[in-house]
Amino acid sequence: MSEYIENVLRQIKEKNINEPEYLQAVEEVLKTIKPVIAKHPEYQNLAILERMTEPERIITFRVPWVDDNGKINVNRGYRIQFNGLIGPYKGGLRFDPSVNQSIMKFLGFEQIFKNALTGLPIGGAKGGSDFDPKHKSDMEIMRFCQSFMTELQRHIGPDVDVPAGDIGVGAREIGYLYGQYRRIKDRYDGGVLTGKGLEYGGSLARTEATGYGLIYFMREMLKANGGQSLEGKTVTISGSGNVAIYACEKAQMLGAKVVAMSDSNGCIYDENGIDLAVIKQIKEVERGRIKEYLKYHQNAKYIEKTSADSPIWEIKTDIALPCATQNEVTLISAKKLVENGVIAIGEGANMPCEIAATEYFLEKGVLVAPAKAANAGGVATSAIEMSQNSMRYYLSFEQVDNMLEAIMVNIFKSSQEACETYNLGNNYVAGANIAAFTKLAKAMIAQGII
Repeated sequence: MSEYIENVLRQIKEKNINEPEYLQAVEEVLKTIKPVIAKHPEYQNLAILERMTEPERIITFRVPWVDDNGKINVNRGYRIQFNGLIGPYKGGLRFDPSVNQSIMKFLGFEQIFKNALTGLPIGGAKGGSDFDPKHKSDMEIMRFCQSFMTELQRHIGPDVDVPAGDIGVGAREIGYLYGQYRRIKDRYDGGVLTGKGLEYGGSLARTEATGYGLIYFMREMLKANGGQSLEGKTVTISGSGNVAIYACEKAQMLGAKVVAMSDSNGCIYDENGIDLAVIKQIKEVERGRIKEYLKYHQNAKYIEKTSADSPIWEIKTDIALPCATQNEVTLISAKKLVENGVIAIGEGANMPCEIAATEYFLEKGVLVAPAKAANAGGVATSAIEMSQNSMRYYLSFEQVDNMLEAIMVNIFKSSQEACETYNLGNNYVAGANIAAFTKLAKAMIAQGII
């Protein structure tokens, strides 16, 4: 690693010593862009890395709300407006007890690169709260969202910062958030939030976008390596939320056999292939636990999670798609996947593999579709939703899906071209980082010292 990169990493670790997720995200990027720094020594004089790794703005705020028992609760809200070089800040909101400043910064940092890869004019941001939406009533969710937006509305706008959904923030939450924003602002700013309902400015194919985009990227990656395809491949997918469900749907459309999905309690294994209609009923309608799949398919197996390592990674598979949360694939899980013959990993969640796990996959010749590239379909379609809101016009599902597919193909090509330029073989983790970093560095230089 270059002396410049080592010095920047040391400074970042000293300043952010209690933020492990953020440090992990930064280290993963900086280690892979070494050849770019070697080619452009002027980046050191311009402090490109120092500026790119420091958020433009960190906003934290109190979120008081009243539950159904009349008890006053207080949560903490965040919005990390990390980098607006190439467009308005753009990134989701996450409601989960695990949310803290480190996780928000890691997600915001990842978002800068992901958004740059889409080729669309959007900057990087992330936000959320340590609020837990599980087991809350609709009225409690509404009251929390209204309180959260009462503060957040000061910092966002269609040309300023455009939040969307993430873990714990779906169509219901976006609806409550937007309603409060419109109430306060007394105007229709449809482009201020994405992931909206179709009735008030949402986009067709937005729900499916991240999962579909992951599979489009995986298809291109397999094709570029030996002319392989998803047809006939066995697939396991962690998670059973939006990304996992629609990755499963598109994988099945392309002829793959998805045999396992999971939630935070455990996983189900159905050797006959996952019945996606049942998963949608359990998760999207009933908001239940994945174990309930056994009520519909008694021959399936449920494996309870008893440690930090999900049991889903012990199931033999050709392709593994971690679509749940960060660092869910440990080195232990990576070794089990390789031992069972996995050929490709597609990161549907943000940073789902520990650095050691990613390095192990690459060392063993396993193809890795990195999250910055592979799960960019959601934010790409969000940008398409913003465009539709600006035009006061709706595109058809097919139009949006075709645009999404073209964007994902171009993201793969950009990653592949970076690999070829810097002789990285099929290390698409490094390729994606370099492709995004190069674009951001050029924009940073063009705009001066800001």
